Amino acid sequence: MFWTVVGWIVFGLVAGFIARAIVPGKDDIGILRTIILGVVGSVVGGLIFGLLTVGLRGFQPAGWIGSIIGAVIVLVVYNQVTGRKRNRA
Repeated sequence: MFWTVVGWIVFGLVAGFIARAIVPGKDDIGILRTIILGVVGSVVGGLIFGLLTVGLRGFQPAGWIGSIIGAVIVLVVYNQVTGRKRNRA
């Protein structure tokens, strides 16, 4: 159980950092939010992958690529909702 939680934290941290590197601009969200971003992104990626392939089977995590794609989606939505990174014209 303990190592499962540690694994999710590390997985979320790596996926979150990669998503932050992919999305243009600077993100000042900190390590805790980066971990949450990666973990939520993994769930979102799992849902999207499930819908596109075998149908919805509930909340299940995705692999690395699905987690990163999900984390990018979550980060873009987060930036839109919080008003961060708005382009000034």
